[in-house]
Amino acid sequence: MLFASATKMMPVSSVLRTRGAIATRGFAFSTTKRLGLKESSNQTNVDYDLHKRDSLAKQKKGSGHWKPELASDSEEAVKADRASKENLWMPKINPAMAPQPPSFQSALLAGALAGTTVDLSLFPLDTLKTRLQSSAGFFPSGGFSGIYRGIGSALVGSAPGAAFFFCTYETAKAFFGQRIRSSSGKGNGDDISRTWVPADVLTHMLASSLGEIAACSVRVPTEVVKQRAQAGHHGGSSAQALGHILSRYSAPGGSLAAVWRELYRGWGITVFREVPFTVIQFPLWEGMKAWGRKRRGDGKDVSAGESALYGSLAGGVAAASTTPLDVLKTRVMLSKERVSVGDVFRRMVRDEGVRPFFAGIAPRVTWISIGGAIFLGSYQWVINTMNSISS
Repeated sequence: MLFASATKMMPVSSVLRTRGAIATRGFAFSTTKRLGLKESSNQTNVDYDLHKRDSLAKQKKGSGHWKPELASDSEEAVKADRASKENLWMPKINPAMAPQPPSFQSALLAGALAGTTVDLSLFPLDTLKTRLQSSAGFFPSGGFSGIYRGIGSALVGSAPGAAFFFCTYETAKAFFGQRIRSSSGKGNGDDISRTWVPADVLTHMLASSLGEIAACSVRVPTEVVKQRAQAGHHGGSSAQALGHILSRYSAPGGSLAAVWRELYRGWGITVFREVPFTVIQFPLWEGMKAWGRKRRGDGKDVSAGESALYGSLAGGVAAASTTPLDVLKTRVMLSKERVSVGDVFRRMVRDEGVRPFFAGIAPRVTWISIGGAIFLGSYQWVINTMNSISS
């Protein structure tokens, strides 16, 4: 009686906390109040467990039975609250508020412009990185002189390579996005994916991987010619480096297949490097963009400046993580004879140790961080400009 009279003068929240404390000490005290949706959204699993315990106690006395649906409000509210806290880094976007994806033509133009801009801006840093990773050494490969060697091949390959990437990326993202959300329970936009990898992250990983494979069809021949010129081979001329490769067709025993193999030397290790890089970079970039859109709350896409900042951060993380793969790729492409990645790896470990695998990490991270800002900032600027023109 004393407890009952005291609880009459206490607020409801105090009563619930007191009853929860008594229940946890082993007292068979029963609550009969069903939590409403608004009230239960601020509660925890303790409310749900109390309801279940009390109902089971009534069932033993023959006065009721346990019905999970009676506590559905509290249960769903707790699950939703927990899910929202676990997914803060990848915010759930209302489909009606998300910006429209760029068209194929917009992705083609924006990718070509972004690729050309970033390669021309940062070519000297790329040259220094290549010379640091060369097995001949930095100064024998040219040191600080002639840092624009090989720029001709970069000009030829930048626009088509980046255009191939973004056209494939945006197309694959649209194709896989809805299918992955539907299969993971997010098709209606009201549920949280129960898979280990969030649906949006998985979509961006798949799309960026396919985009890189498509881009490498242009990028690998360009890289082979460019890096040989950067390392001082063939007088540092892109034209002479390309001519030397094409001369294999007319050489004794030469064939078109020999030229093809030489142009695509390092294809495997390049794809092996680029796919992990984009699998890290683009989900991070897209995730930060989604956070930026949610923070703004106006349904518009992020600005070019925001995209540049997010691209720089994502690119720096991805560049540092994949530097060993980049070193292996450079050694394979600069080799005078055709060698396998496995042979290069074993020779480096045996003769040089682990340290050379991180050669050039500082210029690589610097170059790609700045490059990520220019590349993804330029891409976003073109997309936003074209969207404003079409609207």
